[in-house]
Amino acid sequence: MSQQITVAFVQQYTDNVLILSQQRGSRLRGSVYEKPFNAGTNVYFERVGATSAVKRTSRHADTPLVDTPHSRRRVSPVPYDWADLIDEPDKVRTLINPENAYAQNAGFAMGRAMDDEIIAALWGTAYTGVDGTTTVALPSGQKVAQDGTPSSLTVDKLLKAKKVLDTNETDPADPRSIVCSAAAIQALLGTTEVKSSDYNTVKALVQGEINTFVGFDFKMSARLPLVTTGTYRAAYAYCKAGMGLAIGTDIKTRITERPDKSYSVQVYVNMDLGATRIEDEKVVEIPCLAGD
Repeated sequence: MSQQITVAFVQQYTDNVLILSQQRGSRLRGSVYEKPFNAGTNVYFERVGATSAVKRTSRHADTPLVDTPHSRRRVSPVPYDWADLIDEPDKVRTLINPENAYAQNAGFAMGRAMDDEIIAALWGTAYTGVDGTTTVALPSGQKVAQDGTPSSLTVDKLLKAKKVLDTNETDPADPRSIVCSAAAIQALLGTTEVKSSDYNTVKALVQGEINTFVGFDFKMSARLPLVTTGTYRAAYAYCKAGMGLAIGTDIKTRITERPDKSYSVQVYVNMDLGATRIEDEKVVEIPCLAGD
């Protein structure tokens, strides 16, 4: 059984299990493109590149053949498991049945793991080529420059990220998101003067009254890593079609008895998935202070 369940043994009657503060599930799943898969160790997101029209210069000219460029991005899905046991005596001593709370807690953990896969794909190595073995780093042109002394997230940096996506001709109908830390969102307010027309909008963003600004849907995450040997923590702006999430097994929960464990109840949760940048031109890295 869980070695920590004894802390719930009652000194007074209770019928609830309180779940401590944590990120409750995935915050990023809805902002990326999902693709299901049924089998295989690798999954591919197939891509078709841009072509150019051919001007006709004479009557009855031969029909031109335009080679459409094809490429792909590889995902190697990763299985995740979570399980814990509840002994029958536990229920008697605690006067509660924690099965639902355990299952909910496990689901939250799976959602966070899903976000970790997406975040790692935002800044990490992508794999391309026919067999998916060619490595691709996020190009320098997809990174907002850190001018002078490192600074936190600013409106100017957001506008620069927007410019990169606009310059790359990303589809205006493709939803845009930005994932950043709570401190980075708060810092926006500090860099926006009261007289600025952006101030009230940023204030509403910080207070959680809105979640969009300069065309980005803001996603707060405390799971963004430090980059460049810890000198800054990046925020990432991206288009939904630029990030892919391949799901073989969605979050699945089973609550069953274990005869081999004296018929204790096992709460088991699993999933199988992976993520990648589908298109580098649709992802922008924004440097922020390491503390953010």
